[in-house]
Amino acid sequence: MTRFRTIAAAAATALSLGTAAPAADIVEIASGDERFSTLVAAVSAAGLVETLQRPGPFTVYAPVNDAFAALPEGTVETLLQPENKDQLTNVLLYHVDDRKLTAEMIPAGSNYFKPVLASERLCISKGADGVSIADGTGESANVIVANIEADNGVIHVVDKVLLPGTRPDCD
Repeated sequence: MTRFRTIAAAAATALSLGTAAPAADIVEIASGDERFSTLVAAVSAAGLVETLQRPGPFTVYAPVNDAFAALPEGTVETLLQPENKDQLTNVLLYHVDDRKLTAEMIPAGSNYFKPVLASERLCISKGADGVSIADGTGESANVIVANIEADNGVIHVVDKVLLPGTRPDCD
């Protein structure tokens, strides 16, 4: 975990050395929030920082550090190795939609959404209990904080790392 914090700190420092902007983009918001240090390290290792600083719009389903820690032991370390950059990139792009989708824009019930990882689908369900997202493993993440506004999109904080796989059931 020390390596992740070092990478996250370096990424945050690199991002803060750029020109100051009046509004914060998705990467700046994530870099400034300790809950996302593992996500920031992964985005940096995958070379996606510049992509997520573009005008967007983007919706990012951002896993907290505890979500990464819940993965099987060694998974994060393996994904961060340079030879696994493509796999890491796919996992991260599975968390991004190329539209701005606030929680209010997600229709009630269960609906398929297409992440940037075009070969995959997510099933997003919205009900009285909130918003959940089923991934390719058949497991669901819960949106624990919705609608963190960025100048290039919106962040929804989730409690699980979404993993590609088979198309989730969307009832």
